[in-house]
Amino acid sequence: MKLPIYQVDAFARHVFAGNPAAVCPLPDWLPDARMQAIAAENNLAETAFFVGGNGDYTIRWFTPTIEVELCGHATLASGHVVMRHLEPGRSSVRFKTLKAGDLTVQRDGEVYVLDFPAWPPKPVVTPPVLDQAFGVRPEQVLAERYYLCIFRDAGMIRSLEPDLAALRRLDKPVIVSAPGPDSAASETGDGACDFVSRFFAPGAGIDEDPVTGSAHCILAPYWAQRLGKTRMTAFQVSPRGGELMVELKGARVMIGGRAAPYLEGTIDV
Repeated sequence: MKLPIYQVDAFARHVFAGNPAAVCPLPDWLPDARMQAIAAENNLAETAFFVGGNGDYTIRWFTPTIEVELCGHATLASGHVVMRHLEPGRSSVRFKTLKAGDLTVQRDGEVYVLDFPAWPPKPVVTPPVLDQAFGVRPEQVLAERYYLCIFRDAGMIRSLEPDLAALRRLDKPVIVSAPGPDSAASETGDGACDFVSRFFAPGAGIDEDPVTGSAHCILAPYWAQRLGKTRMTAFQVSPRGGELMVELKGARVMIGGRAAPYLEGTIDV
């Protein structure tokens, strides 16, 4: 069976930045094991599969090792594929999910805006393994679907070299975050943003995710409360880096970013 495949760098202005996602539109669902095998073969943070048409689809996401309940960058990439390739001229797409409800992707010029759930985190007792993993104690630790570790400044976030084996023992992936600098944009691109972050999920087969849309379901409510504003700019300071625009709207988070298409072809499965 031959199937179309696209690879898109999400939350990026150009290729070789942001987070690469594979997108596989399907006429009908494949067996779960086959989709997992395709995701493992692609060896990207996520591969998105969807079925449907006329702007209304059902979507699922797989890392190289597991299926996940929500993925931002692969949803953005899927919206790009629908609106640029499958249904050119469409300006919005709805994606139904198994566990995260209905999601929409709206195109505004070159920017795609995701309508995602907000997951406000709550303070928790710091798991001892976090101190071991980072070698420095976070100023604050909160949790929702993921742990959120707050550090003093962006420089600390960039310099962290976590013990991935230690993080693998945790029951949740880990976000690390800090306020962005007040200076003008720096060479890394994070100078003018409101906050920076990184994301580690070695237990899900992703040592460090380049840019994590779903993490901002937690980051947006946290930083909105701390900074006293609902519209913010964010930068994920992974080696590839990625820019995001976020807005907290009650129980929802709008997450905006660009898409850079890299590959279009077919797979034989």
